[in-house]
Amino acid sequence: MYGREDASLAKHSDTSWKNDHPSTLFSNSVQKADRAVKQAMSHPEEIALEHAFNSISHAENALLNATEHNEHMDTVEQNKEQLQRVKQQLQEVGDILGK
Repeated sequence: MYGREDASLAKHSDTSWKNDHPSTLFSNSVQKADRAVKQAMSHPEEIALEHAFNSISHAENALLNATEHNEHMDTVEQNKEQLQRVKQQLQEVGDILGK
């Protein structure tokens, strides 16, 4: 008996979770960006690069949101440093491909 109503509740719950835990959303976004960049490094194709850039952009937006909420700033700072490393790796891939 899992229908549209349950899917709607799950989606609403997910949105609420993201609003309630911006530092966790940022952490998850950085991890996703890291995976996307590693994918671009191992398969340097246009679509992989675009996905990595989009993931980094999403993580940067999540950083702004987490900073505004001023919660768990030690974790936010660690993830911010990781995001900088990920951006550098993507830049290196782009340089190799001449992008």
